[in-house]
Amino acid sequence: MSLFSRRMGLLWACCVALALQGCASVPQPDARDPWESMNRRVYNFNEVLDNVAIKPAAKAYVAVLPSPVRTGIHNFLGNLGDVWTMANSAMQLKGQATAETLMRITVNTVFGLGGVLDVATEMRLEKRKEDFGQTLGYWGVKPGPYVVLPVLGPSTLRDTLATPLDIQGNAVQQVTDTATRNVLSFIGVLDTRSSLLQTVDVVKAAALDPYTFVRDGYLQKRQNDIHDGNPPTTFDYSESETP
Repeated sequence: MSLFSRRMGLLWACCVALALQGCASVPQPDARDPWESMNRRVYNFNEVLDNVAIKPAAKAYVAVLPSPVRTGIHNFLGNLGDVWTMANSAMQLKGQATAETLMRITVNTVFGLGGVLDVATEMRLEKRKEDFGQTLGYWGVKPGPYVVLPVLGPSTLRDTLATPLDIQGNAVQQVTDTATRNVLSFIGVLDTRSSLLQTVDVVKAAALDPYTFVRDGYLQKRQNDIHDGNPPTTFDYSESETP
């Protein structure tokens, strides 16, 4: 197991411990967010970390690398990510999605210079994003309480428990050279954050309470993801999610 994976595993364990301890109440708490007091503290920590380190690094990444280079990096990392998406599609018994994702990987790897060029999208092969949290949700595992993870951000208890497997399932973690693996992981963070530079600023400027805006948006998106864009019209958060 890599140093990165061990650190993420330790972070995950700490998050679970905090969750079990952080039950301080807030006036009229949201039923989905019983640990809101703890979550807000973690959210504020993440905001400080982002402002001090991650956001400046993402801005430098955008300033230094030309757009075509960043696009190539994004495509390459996305092609690696498709491997785990394919595995989760298979675990959800989605035959067509699994086959199409396999075709995406093959086409982009062979004809897209290892994934630097997204030839598959031009061929109208749909890009999907599946993770183990979605797989658990598909098979009826409840989301559990909303959780804000240090560094990683919004999650649920179910998705938090799935995070270590998602990390190990990332093809980047299978790179044997430690230095290369760590560089790719760091670039992945910069790639993700740089794509959100304007969005995050708009949310902070427009939302009366950015915390609740992010929470509600995340939970709605996860529900939408698990139901492949067709969530039930009436959804009781306390009930199990079924395929």
